[in-house]
Amino acid sequence: MQYRRFGRTELPMPVFSCGGMRYQYKWQDVPKNQIPPNNQQNLENTIRRSLECGINHIETARGYGTSEMQLGEILPKLPREKLIVQTKVSPSADPQEFQSKLQQSLQFLQLEYIDLLGIHGINTLELLHYSIRPGGCLDVARKLQIQGKVRFIGFSTHGPTDVIVKTIETNEFDYVNLHWYYINQNNWPAIEAANRFDMGVFIISPSNKGGKLYQPPQKLVDLCYPLSPMVFNDLFCLSHPQVHTLSVGASQPTDFDEHLKTIELLDRADEILPSILARLEQEAIAQLGENWFKTWDIGLPSLEETPGNINIPVILWLRNLAIAYDMVEYSKMRYNLLGNGSHWFPGANAEELEKYDLSKCLANSPHAEKIPDILQDAHKLLGGNPVERLSKS
Repeated sequence: MQYRRFGRTELPMPVFSCGGMRYQYKWQDVPKNQIPPNNQQNLENTIRRSLECGINHIETARGYGTSEMQLGEILPKLPREKLIVQTKVSPSADPQEFQSKLQQSLQFLQLEYIDLLGIHGINTLELLHYSIRPGGCLDVARKLQIQGKVRFIGFSTHGPTDVIVKTIETNEFDYVNLHWYYINQNNWPAIEAANRFDMGVFIISPSNKGGKLYQPPQKLVDLCYPLSPMVFNDLFCLSHPQVHTLSVGASQPTDFDEHLKTIELLDRADEILPSILARLEQEAIAQLGENWFKTWDIGLPSLEETPGNINIPVILWLRNLAIAYDMVEYSKMRYNLLGNGSHWFPGANAEELEKYDLSKCLANSPHAEKIPDILQDAHKLLGGNPVERLSKS
C-alpha cells in the first residue's frame, strides 16, 4: 500500500479507502439481533482483508443503515491507533437533530473517538448555510471536537462545483469527499481549491459512479487494454498527486483485489496512461464527431435557468458515454435517477421535453438548434423505469 498526506490533518492516508455502504445488512436501522451471522461475518472478513492490504481508512455514514452498528462489533476489537475511522452525518435545519444523529453514530461505532467526521451531503447553498451558520451543525461538531470525540471535520458532497468551491473557501473544513474520475472531471476546480486550502481529498465511488466499472462493456475493456477499466480509472485518478484516496465500496473481501493491481503501476502512470487516454478520445471523436466532442458542454444552462428543471448537461453527458463507449447500462441507471434523486442527483430527465421551449436557455450554446432533438434521442436510448438512490431501496 502507498500512503499520501491527507492535507492539514497530517494523517498518512492509504491511496484506497474501505467504503462502508455495500457490505451492510440493510439500508435501514434494525435491531442487532436481526442481523444474520453470515452477513456480519462477511463484513468482518472484509474489514480484516482491508487491513491486511494496508487499507486502514474505514469510512461509513449514519445514512448507511446498519453499517455503523455492524462496524461497532469489530472495530473496538482492532488496534485503535492503526485505524482511521470516518463517519458522516447529514446536515439539518435543526442542529439538535444533527446532534442526535451524530450521538447515534458514536454509540453504534463503540469507539472513544472518530478520526474524521464528515457533514454528509453539502449539495446546496441552503445545506451549507445549515452547516456553518452560528449555532448550526458545524458548531455541534466543534463541541465534540473539543471533547476529543472527533479529531478532524470535513464534508462530503454530490453538489455542483460552484457550491463545493464555496464550501471549501469557508476554510472551515479539513477535508472533502467528492466525485471526480475519468468520465466526469467537472470537479477539478474544487480539487484545486481544496489543495489551496491544504484539505484532504477523498474521491467518492470511482468504480460505481465512475462507470459501473465492475461490469464494464466489452468496448470499454478493449479501449482500456492492457489495464482493466477499473485499474485504468484508479491509475488515472491517482496519477494526480492532488488526489489522496479513492473509495473502494467493498461488499466482500475479494473486492479489493483488482484495485490493488494499481499500486505497482503508480510510478509508471506517465508511461502507461497516454496511449489509453488517446484511444478513448479518438473513439469518442469517431462516434460523436470532433466538433460535438470538443464543444458540447459550452454555454449549457443551469438547472435554475432550464424550464422543467431538465438537467441538460447530465443528459447529454450520459448520451455521450452510451454512444462513445457502449456504457448504456451505466447511463440508463443514472438517467432514470433524474427526478428521483433529490439534491443528491438533481433535475429531471427529458420525458416531458415537448412541454417546454428551450430556445432561451440554450441561447449561449453553439448547438442550440439541435440539442432538443438530441435530448429526445437520449430519452429514447436511455429512458425506462425510474431508479431510486440505494439508500431509498
